Amino acid sequence: MQCTMLKAKLHRVTVTHVELQYEGSCAIDGRLLDASGIREYEQIHIYNVDNGERFITYAIRAQEGSGIISINGAAAHKANTGHIVIICAYVAVPVQDLGQFKPTLVYVNNDNSIKNIRNTIATQDA
Repeated sequence: MQCTMLKAKLHRVTVTHVELQYEGSCAIDGRLLDASGIREYEQIHIYNVDNGERFITYAIRAQEGSGIISINGAAAHKANTGHIVIICAYVAVPVQDLGQFKPTLVYVNNDNSIKNIRNTIATQDA
């Protein structure tokens, strides 16, 4: 048996471009892709903090160090420039490997530069 687990998360990145006429996808600063382990053309889920939209697309590489997060194609209807989004990728992990499995969680500054990288989320208190 396998469980679908969070592989990587880009937490609260800012949308810098919305390109309706661009071939569909989400362009992500190459440094963020490399730091998170999200691969070009990998399926990603995007959660828009500002309007609650949730959608699935795939990642493409934007220029390293550019801070670009561009929502492209039909998905451009689901976000605006300046919106805060969470980008996640998931992976199937065999149950016997779950004890060793840890996701890569990338946290950013306001300009989408990397603030820190962790592999755990703090326990939520009541």
